[in-house]
Amino acid sequence: MDSSTANRLIQLNQQFYQTFAHQFSATRERLQPGVLRVLEMIATDANILDLGCGNGELACTLAQRGHQGLYLGLDFSGELLDAARARCPETPNISFSQTDLADPSWNHQLPTDHAQFSIVVAFATLHHLPGRELQLQTLKKVHALMTPDGRFIHSNWQYLNSPRLRGRIQPWDTIGLTPAQVDPNDHLLDWRRGGYGLRYVHQFSETELLSLAGDTGFEVVETFFSDGQEGNLGLYQVWRKKE
Repeated sequence: MDSSTANRLIQLNQQFYQTFAHQFSATRERLQPGVLRVLEMIATDANILDLGCGNGELACTLAQRGHQGLYLGLDFSGELLDAARARCPETPNISFSQTDLADPSWNHQLPTDHAQFSIVVAFATLHHLPGRELQLQTLKKVHALMTPDGRFIHSNWQYLNSPRLRGRIQPWDTIGLTPAQVDPNDHLLDWRRGGYGLRYVHQFSETELLSLAGDTGFEVVETFFSDGQEGNLGLYQVWRKKE
């Protein structure tokens, strides 16, 4: 994928989440089963970086559970961050920052008191980063922000496992692109709640994630599927830094 196509898809998703922030937030008022499983892996004193924090539901749940470590939630949508701050007011331990992972310098824009994290999470976020170049760039930054014994835990939408969601896939010419301009397993999905919108999404395979992990200094230590009626709409992985 060339940079102009990647930028086009980034702008598409930015427009979507700005336009439908309220409607999207309304569909994310509880954590997915896979995320709840992940919470059992996180120590109460862990410093957590949440990439694509959305409306702050994870921060709220951590606070309700008495989490003692620092939490920093990042999202490019100012509207979703407004919702996050309304749901979970900022404290000395909990903060949010408007940050775009497509910005090459995003990792240098974090508050100085958040130097390294023992846990980095990215729930339903990586699949919105178009192209391997941007994915590698982001994962290398994640690696640098983690403590030596840290864990990177992420989930990626497996929408092709759902006949209903496969029916939401739209042709690329809807936005003036061709299949040759995008990567395999890239798709354009429509949104119909509170209006009509379009999002770019990529469905990762386990093989693809293994390759990305190896190329960015990680190793995969756990993989599981969760979420949805059949328990297979989310592919979750836990990565650690290679020794």
